[in-house]
Amino acid sequence: MLKVVGSEHAEKVDQSAVAGSLLDELIRDGARQMLAAALQAEVAAYVEQFADVVDQDGHRLVVRNGSHQQRDVATGAGAVTVTAPRINDKRVDAETGERQRFSSKILPAWSRRSPKVAEVLPLLYLHGLSSLDFAPALEQFLGSGQGLSAATVTRLTAQWQDEAKTFAARDLSQVDFVYLWVDGIHLKVRLEQEKLCLLVMIGVRADGRKELVALTDGYRESTQSWAGLLREAKGRGMRAPVLAMGDGALGFWAALRDVFPETREQRCWFHKSANVLAALPKSAHPAAVTAMQQIYNAENGDLARVAAKAFAIDYGVKFPKAVAKIVDELDVLLEFYNYPAEHWVHLRTTNPIESTFATVRHRTKVTKGPGSRAAGLAMAFKLIEAAELRWRAVNAPQLVALVRAGATFRHGKLVERSDGDTDVQAVA
Repeated sequence: MLKVVGSEHAEKVDQSAVAGSLLDELIRDGARQMLAAALQAEVAAYVEQFADVVDQDGHRLVVRNGSHQQRDVATGAGAVTVTAPRINDKRVDAETGERQRFSSKILPAWSRRSPKVAEVLPLLYLHGLSSLDFAPALEQFLGSGQGLSAATVTRLTAQWQDEAKTFAARDLSQVDFVYLWVDGIHLKVRLEQEKLCLLVMIGVRADGRKELVALTDGYRESTQSWAGLLREAKGRGMRAPVLAMGDGALGFWAALRDVFPETREQRCWFHKSANVLAALPKSAHPAAVTAMQQIYNAENGDLARVAAKAFAIDYGVKFPKAVAKIVDELDVLLEFYNYPAEHWVHLRTTNPIESTFATVRHRTKVTKGPGSRAAGLAMAFKLIEAAELRWRAVNAPQLVALVRAGATFRHGKLVERSDGDTDVQAVA
């Protein structure tokens, strides 16, 4: 149904657009002024630091030297025009004989985009946006497409591919991963073959920090693909983790038993809950969700088994398939109760991987958009690398080393060991 829009409404729309434009301009102008002030202060501090360094004639070796040419920098506040001050540093490195150079930590030389904008590029690519569309698409939000041309994105992609290859070949013998999350991520980009997915492993170091362990492409999350990744990581010095967490449908578990048979297994409750609900009518979902929460949020493992038995009694007669999904894997669903209570919230799901790829996972249908397997892998690597900076350590990180040392935990609390247990005492 068509409607005639009155002039009054049109005027309101115009006024709103003008107000929005003025607001954006005010924000950009404020950002420009603050950035200019910060750059001036940085340069002034650098010059003052070497004020007493002079030549034979008493002239300073580090002085201001005008300004660089103007450039537009893409930031979260929009495109900001910057005129960076320049420094003439005549000092010479005694060892190399080369001139010293001032490098701004606020705005590196030739920088055209802020780190936040750079983080957006891999995410947009994984969503299927063409490199040709980056500049016009972001220009609508940032006010400028400077530094975001198709050639720039292509060059960045090649650089990120090299970084991903270097990361995949790094030595793992000096890092001890005690816990390990694994999952397969399906990307919304056109790959060279269908049904390819990324195999992701994120670990918890002995000091409690989370870190990306490995990232590669595999075929349907198959056992062969996971085994190849695990053997390759083991060949680079990776130790067997104490506990691995993942979806029960993965081919990972057979591969883990082959490569690291001593590693314990924990199934992801996030995936398991979704599988159980899929076997129940929607009318039963609210009560079933509450019942499952009583299992994995129980005070200890014994009470969790009681809650699981109650779930089987309530739903076993009408929905035996739903109950079987829990009962048949109850031991590996409740394995996390054998570890510190502070770690339970981390161990019962694959949330570190889920949250990182929340906007791009579960897209098994490959689009007709541009992209390649190598580019998709590189973009995913950069996405995780950016997210890794915001990852926090697990709760009670000091207990991770005790887990590696073989300490026993009962109901989430450390069990006192005999005097002969030197490994645990040494860590404690």
